[in-house]
Amino acid sequence: MTQAQKPPGKPVKILFVINHKSGRGNDDSLKDLIAEQAKSQDFDPQIYSMSGNDEARIRAEIKRFSPAIVAAAGGDGTIKMMAEILAGTKTVLAIIPYGSANGMAKELAINDINIALQLLSKGEKKAIDLININNEVCIHLADVGLNARVVKRFEKDPRRGKLTYAKHLFGEMFFLKNYRFQIAYDDKEIRRKGVSITFANASKYGTGAVINPKGVIDDGRFELVIVKPFPRVQLLSIAWKMFRGQLHTSDYVEIIPCTNASVVSNRKTTLQIDGEVIGKVKEINLFVMPKALTVLVPPTP
Repeated sequence: MTQAQKPPGKPVKILFVINHKSGRGNDDSLKDLIAEQAKSQDFDPQIYSMSGNDEARIRAEIKRFSPAIVAAAGGDGTIKMMAEILAGTKTVLAIIPYGSANGMAKELAINDINIALQLLSKGEKKAIDLININNEVCIHLADVGLNARVVKRFEKDPRRGKLTYAKHLFGEMFFLKNYRFQIAYDDKEIRRKGVSITFANASKYGTGAVINPKGVIDDGRFELVIVKPFPRVQLLSIAWKMFRGQLHTSDYVEIIPCTNASVVSNRKTTLQIDGEVIGKVKEINLFVMPKALTVLVPPTP
């Protein structure tokens, strides 16, 4: 990792992409903070406010402005889109937590907006892996089954936060579905019953629940986290293990590291990637994209 530095006497160009629908803060106050930091850190800012169907326009803006850093202010869905745009390029992604969960920001210990803005000059560059899932890029976590259905319910709720997520989780428990999965990974084949499978590049959700305790975002692989059918009375025990980072010790969980995989479900199930509902699928094909994206992270102590 190398510290983010600018050439002597030449301000670094930074494109700020702000998703004002992410449910966090006020656009004007964020823009004021950016203006203050631009003066104190001596960078050249350009601001793009998202309004829907933005990907092509953002690509055009990057081509026009040629920023060294793109700073994305939004939730995990915004970060996913920017990862897709910047994957395989030399442009660095800075993550500004501006959404309701901010799972990837928390994964990288970027816990508030002020920390994120300070990293623009004081952060370190880190090359991380991505996962290609049915030709969609995943930077953080994706899944099918139980959690994906909770995310779908969560998306439709105007309220945000852990309590809203917990409400939908417990609501979904009354409709708990079991699936039969045929899984091929790294030249191996297995069959499993499960209520969900998480495709994990990272380790934890924005709620703080650790789904993949041994996950490392730059090790050249991802994990399949299979949650097997469990009695409803075990839900609190499983949740407790998740929040203590001990899910791998549960009898109802199997974690498989791999570099590529295909998963076929016995029936269609909802797929979500980085908090974005993709739709219902029966087959999921995945492969790791090693060190495909460079992000800014807090400096090593």
